[in-house]
Amino acid sequence: QVQLVESGGGLVQAGGSLRLSCAASSSIFSINGMAWYRQAPGKQRELIATFAGGGNTNYAGDVKGRFTISGDNAERTVYLQMNSLKPEDTAVYYCRQRRGFIDYWGQGTQVTVSS
Repeated sequence: QVQLVESGGGLVQAGGSLRLSCAASSSIFSINGMAWYRQAPGKQRELIATFAGGGNTNYAGDVKGRFTISGDNAERTVYLQMNSLKPEDTAVYYCRQRRGFIDYWGQGTQVTVSS
């Protein structure tokens, strides 16, 4: 059983920063297969940052240059550093762990950016 717990969300003014964390309970963990998604009200969940294998990372266009995904295999934790936040970044942020053909999700953490 894999459990993912996100934390670090909150209310921040536009231009501010937040750092989200995603802690995994499984003793079998690799940052490869980890990703961050977000879901804004009335919108579909979207992929925003992922580890693509070999230490490579990919980002959605509207967060590229502002968000950074990082991780620590020993701590079984993945982070999302979010800088220069905009009101349109307001959403519930989720981490996902992909193991084979199965995706595991956390409960999400709310990020609200005020203008």
